Amino acid sequence: MLRIALFLSACALALPAAVKKEPFGRTPDGQAVEIYTLSNPAGLTARIMTYGATVVSLKTLDQFDVVLGFDSLQGYLQEQPYMGAIVGRYGNRIAKGQFQLNGKPYRLAVNNGPNALHGGLRGFDKRVWKAEAKADAVAFTYSSAAGEEGYPGKLDVTVTYTLTPANELRIEYQAVASEDTVANLTNHAYFNLSGEPTILDHVLRIDADRFTPVDAGLIPTGELRDVTGTPFDFRKPTAVGARIDAQDQQIQFGGGYDHNWVLNGAAGTLRKVIEAYSPRSGRVLTISTTEPGVQFYTGNFLDGKLTGKGNRKYVRRAAFCFETQHFPDSPNKPNFPSTVVKKGVPLRSTTVWQVTKR
Repeated sequence: MLRIALFLSACALALPAAVKKEPFGRTPDGQAVEIYTLSNPAGLTARIMTYGATVVSLKTLDQFDVVLGFDSLQGYLQEQPYMGAIVGRYGNRIAKGQFQLNGKPYRLAVNNGPNALHGGLRGFDKRVWKAEAKADAVAFTYSSAAGEEGYPGKLDVTVTYTLTPANELRIEYQAVASEDTVANLTNHAYFNLSGEPTILDHVLRIDADRFTPVDAGLIPTGELRDVTGTPFDFRKPTAVGARIDAQDQQIQFGGGYDHNWVLNGAAGTLRKVIEAYSPRSGRVLTISTTEPGVQFYTGNFLDGKLTGKGNRKYVRRAAFCFETQHFPDSPNKPNFPSTVVKKGVPLRSTTVWQVTKR
């Protein structure tokens, strides 16, 4: 019996994921939205729709959904905090919605106080993408016009989601610009590995020796600060809630964690940098990326007003986000890794989520 079980397990690992396409509704202006379901023999299922190239669900073998979201397209069309979506052209914040590139000033649409956040008033999360299904993946494409939300140059973007036999959802980003521009692409999924009201008991490890302190508007000061002796030290597994309310006059919390960590290892190489674990459920989320940073956000601005899947109220700290990225406000910080995309030179980035159980 053991040999048979091992044989069947090996066969499952050898089989690719399956892909199914279904309609998922229409936008107010009549655009059709489709949803793609990827499933692998090991039991992981991902549902991703063309509106925002959004991860609608990521279900484990026991059919537990580890990402927050909504049961229908209407939930995503309301004002909501980018749940599961691809954000761009520039994920995270650009101070005062302005920067200079090649000596020329640019002004962006501002939508977060005086700052530009996640692409502006109508970023990539609010666009209907084209999609092409493959054997074990779906490629989503969007062409961002020159001048859209104030950004220079046309940017042709492809985001490919692949479900692997190892219970990984692999996200590969590629973008090509018609002229020099800036870009910072990421996914804004909200994770909860237990189904409990908050994620404060989740245990987290981030492989990062430094983080970027921010001002009161959550704009980085430009400093790369050592995490040693601060509430930002997650180099050893630590409960998310252990120090989340620590008071430190030199660190602006904004009601919880909403900061960029400077990941260890060489940017451009795929390395495992994050492990989140729920002691209640035993589920583990492992994240690998080629990006130099990650924005760890603890759902500080959720307030219970949004009703999500299964009529669940999304309260403060109901989930956390790991937005693998270049650093916020990089176009205005020469000492940060550059987010300039040169004309005709492809931007490439990969992030992998793996969901397992202890």
